[in-house]
Amino acid sequence: MINDNDKKYITKIASKYQDKEVTKLEELKNLDKKVKQPALVFTYIFGIIGSLVLGFGMCVAMKVILADLKWIGIIVGIVGITMISLNYLFYNKILNGRRAKYANEILELSSSLLNEE
Repeated sequence: MINDNDKKYITKIASKYQDKEVTKLEELKNLDKKVKQPALVFTYIFGIIGSLVLGFGMCVAMKVILADLKWIGIIVGIVGITMISLNYLFYNKILNGRRAKYANEILELSSSLLNEE
């Protein structure tokens, strides 16, 4: 005899293998994610690299490593600061470009969803 918990478990497993119909709302969410994700990925990677460059420059400038190259450390640190400072501008540039690319498609889908009600 199968109890209620087993039936729920069986239903849950069966739902994983059934073809799912993509709704317009899910399509809209996927498009929004498609717009934002490349900008976020680039921003995180570029920000991490900029932070590492800044940290390396600080270590050299404070004579923790490569004690004889203090001025090079200062220059590398300034490069890292510049990278971190420009990161937000790059994020906005990428995001605005992707928004412009997908704007018509998203607006059409949004208006069709709003008019269905």
